Amino acid sequence: MIGIGRHTDYAARLVLHLASLAENTQVTIAEIAEERMLPVAFVRRLIGPLSSAGILATVVGAKGGIRLGRPASEITLLDLVNAMEGGITLNHCVGNDHSCPLSSHCPVQTAWAGATRTLEENLASVTFEALAHGAEGHVEAHRERHDSHAKTPALKGGRHASV
Repeated sequence: MIGIGRHTDYAARLVLHLASLAENTQVTIAEIAEERMLPVAFVRRLIGPLSSAGILATVVGAKGGIRLGRPASEITLLDLVNAMEGGITLNHCVGNDHSCPLSSHCPVQTAWAGATRTLEENLASVTFEALAHGAEGHVEAHRERHDSHAKTPALKGGRHASV
């Protein structure tokens, strides 16, 4: 299966949460984890790569937290995938001319390269502003899910039983 890692999926949920808020709103990691139903420890691990890519900005200290590093209209799914996955490579021969002696004349490599470009163009065209404000009901869906999740009995470690 070709796909993104769980860390990239969770990173998208984190950025989507921030993009859904008023511009420059700062929140805690715990708040995002609770609202987007993500493990706090996992969210903490996402901050570094997203900050390094300029997608997030962090504030340390007692009143610290995270916010978007630039407007949601300037952050794309491609930015996020590049930050979390290191780019898109459908086949190791794409973007690495020395991986195969046949790559300069290989029709399969040409097809992989075209598919990679198409995917990159598609992801580059999707901003987090559009995701946050274009899909009606996504915030409410998360709140409803969170509310029903919070009503289930707690298990050891503060986790909840499945809904």
